[in-house]
Parts: sequence; structure tokens; C-alpha cells
Amino acid sequence: MCVTPALLQQTIFAHPHIQSFNAYSRAVFTKLRQCHTAQIGMHRFQCDQGECRHTHWQYHSCGNRHCPNCGSWKKEEWVEFKMADLLPTGYYHVVFTLPHELNALIMGHRRCMFKLLFQASSHTLLTLGKDKKHLGAEIGITSILHTWGQDLSFHPHIHCIVSAGGISHGSWVAEKRKNRKFLFPKAMLQDIFKGFFMEHLRKLYKMNAITMEQAAFENVLKTIGYKKWNVYAKAPFGGPQQVVEYLGRYTHKIAITRHRILEITEKAITFRYKDYSDDNKTKEMTLSLQEFLRRFEQHILPKGFVKIRSYGFLKNHNKHARLNALRQKMKLPPAPPKVRIPVQQRMLEKYRIDISRCPKCEKGTMLLMETVHPYYDSRIKKSGSVMVSGDQNHSP
Repeated sequence: MCVTPALLQQTIFAHPHIQSFNAYSRAVFTKLRQCHTAQIGMHRFQCDQGECRHTHWQYHSCGNRHCPNCGSWKKEEWVEFKMADLLPTGYYHVVFTLPHELNALIMGHRRCMFKLLFQASSHTLLTLGKDKKHLGAEIGITSILHTWGQDLSFHPHIHCIVSAGGISHGSWVAEKRKNRKFLFPKAMLQDIFKGFFMEHLRKLYKMNAITMEQAAFENVLKTIGYKKWNVYAKAPFGGPQQVVEYLGRYTHKIAITRHRILEITEKAITFRYKDYSDDNKTKEMTLSLQEFLRRFEQHILPKGFVKIRSYGFLKNHNKHARLNALRQKMKLPPAPPKVRIPVQQRMLEKYRIDISRCPKCEKGTMLLMETVHPYYDSRIKKSGSVMVSGDQNHSP
């Protein structure tokens, strides 16, 4: 069956079970339920041809980062901006995963535990990068937090895109391993990551940032202390284009997309997933709607929490000036300016669809006549503006 946004909204995101969640999660589900409906606002467009005057109502998107229907244009724009940060060097993909014994602790302290995961993974990479045995320079890191497995289980981990070369005293230091078989020794990655995380986890407990009975906390530390922590260094990227393609797939990804959902009934939902423990085979899973919503809600990030972060020579402070000075030393052209491309232009370039053209007479231009904001109960007249929204399939 074809799983439409409306079916998701009416059957899943309006389910009564959502009322058992916390206030912030309920607010997120409200946004997902209202996405592309009159409840969230709309534009009224009209054809400028006198003999046509076709009217079209365009519903607003919710723009929430957990929404299965939003984010594609934001993702493309973010990737384009990131392309300006790429330098002519190798890039590696490293994944830091926490032991599953920490899941219950993380669920109760998401903000500080996710923050610690970012700190531990970036510290590990930066420490080894500065070691002269490996590079002796400050590398560039883009880190992306994911909290899910393919079956929507709770599986916190960090994906890192790491430069093979780095900066030392304002000059570029080229990668030492020209064969690019590996970035840093895996055992060192594991030991530094585990040591830093456990040390700072103890500090958080002493500061009362973590609430847990001492005996239970010590038991968790003892259990994870005996385990080998998983740091997975994937094969290096073939070049900058591969980096960009990877960024596009992973940065704005959510727990599950609509395209993986096969069927929704009144009581259950069936979706596809990859079983990484069984040779990456594609399988199907059926869950009750309540269980699906419970798993989905686990991956709603804390309010305002930043899930994509940069470190090393890619850190945000003075990044533009720093990279351009480096490019000049490397005799490379400066990075192109960042330009926000309107949706109308993107649709024309990517799909060869002119969304400003009237869908009825195919001659006139759709002009924005008014914007309706239900939450403010006001209408803003903006006669004469050209249509810049791409969805022409809705009408009230």
C-alpha cells in the first residue's frame, strides 16, 4: 500500500497513546500531526491571467526536525554549505557506540549523556591527531548524533567525518598514511574513548547531574568497565564527492522515513529494516501502534539540543576566516560564498518543474495573495508576490 503523509498523521501521530508521553514529546507529535494542514497555516496563490484566475491554497510545513515529511531542502542546503569546508585531503568515517548497558541511564539523562558522547568522541580523535606519531596537527571533525537502530531500538552512537590532514601553527600538515588504510589504531581509539567517557561519567555523578542509587551506578560502571567499547572505523571515503553524498544521507536523517513503512492498519504498522547482525539482510517487522510510538518517542531529542557539531579546524568560531587563510597558503581559490537558493529555483534545477507556473492554464504565474496564520488569527496581504512553494497537490 502507499503510505501517505495523511495516513501517518491520522493513524500514527494522532493516536491516543501519545497523551501518555511528556509535554515536550506531545508538542512534537502535535507538530507532526499538523504538518501540511490548515491548522499550521497556509498561503493563497492566484494565477495572474485574467481569463484563468485559478486559486491554489498551499499548506505550510511544520519544519520539525523529527518530521518524516520535512527537511529535504534543508538537507540539500546544509550539504552545499558544507562543501565549502572540504579540503584536498582524505576523509575517514569513524563511529563511536556506547555499550547497551548504559541505555537506561542515558534515557533518564539524555542531554548530559549525549553531550558527554560528543565530548568523548571528539576528544579521542583530536588527541590522536595531535600526537606526532600519527599526524601532529589539529584535524577537522564533523560529528552527527544518531540514537536509533534500523528496528527503532535505542542505540546511541556518533558518526564522525574526519580529515586525514590537519593544521599546525597555521600551516597544513598532509596525511602521513598515503595508502589511507586506516586513520588511527583501533585499540587506541577504543581505550581513549572508554577512559574519557567513564572518567567524566563519574564526575557527573559526583556533581549530582546523574540521579541513581550508588550501588546501581557502581554496578553499571563495573559492567561496562569489563567490556570492549565499539569504535568502528569504516573504509575511507574515495573523495570529496563521496563525503558530500554521505553527509546528504546521514545529517538530517530521522529514526524512520515514510518510504520504509509498508503498511499501516488500525492496530499495527509494518516496515522494512536492515538486520546488521544477519549480513545486512532486509527484513520486515510488524509492531503494534503503541509499541511503534514508544520506540519513535525514544528518538525525540531534548529541546534545542544540537545534533550536528564541528571540532578541530572546523569549529565554528572564525571558521570562515581560518579556512580561507589556509586555502591561500595552499594556493587554492577561496571558498565560494554561501547563497540560499529559493525552493522555486531548486525545483526547476532538480526536477525541471516550474512551480510558479499555473497548473491549470500553464501560462500564467501564480502570485501570492495572502498568508494565513491560524495561531495569530490574522491575514497578511501580500499581493503580487511570486509563488515559491513546491507542493501543488493540496487544496482545502
